[in-house]
Amino acid sequence: MADLSCQFVRPDRLLFEGPVASVILVTVSGELGVWPGHAPEICALGDGVVRLNLREEDGGGTVGVIISGGYAQVDARGVIVLADHARRTDDIDPDVVRDTREEAFDKLDEYPEGDHRRAYYENKIKWCNLLLKHVAVAPSA
Repeated sequence: MADLSCQFVRPDRLLFEGPVASVILVTVSGELGVWPGHAPEICALGDGVVRLNLREEDGGGTVGVIISGGYAQVDARGVIVLADHARRTDDIDPDVVRDTREEAFDKLDEYPEGDHRRAYYENKIKWCNLLLKHVAVAPSA
């Protein structure tokens, strides 16, 4: 079987790079499975867990990455994921996420309704909720 390369990038760093057996993307319209030889495509990413299915010769298994937004470019040789927010499921401390969410709620309360600064904290709360929702059920390496 042909190789499928995968690069998974978030704004501050590279999360994963290497060969995979397949990738299951979370797009705005549902899941999209990618295998070697896939037709070229660019898709908008949604919120959920992307599954990187590792090759048997690399030990197999699945790496889960929780994402929120971004884009993926797919061609016959590989996938490049550019995620707005991304975190490997094996790199999440639920207690830290809960503390971060509580701090964001406190900051949100400092601004009146209609203040544009609230959007930052609303998005942070949404991201924390997504992490907490998927951390317990998402596949890990």
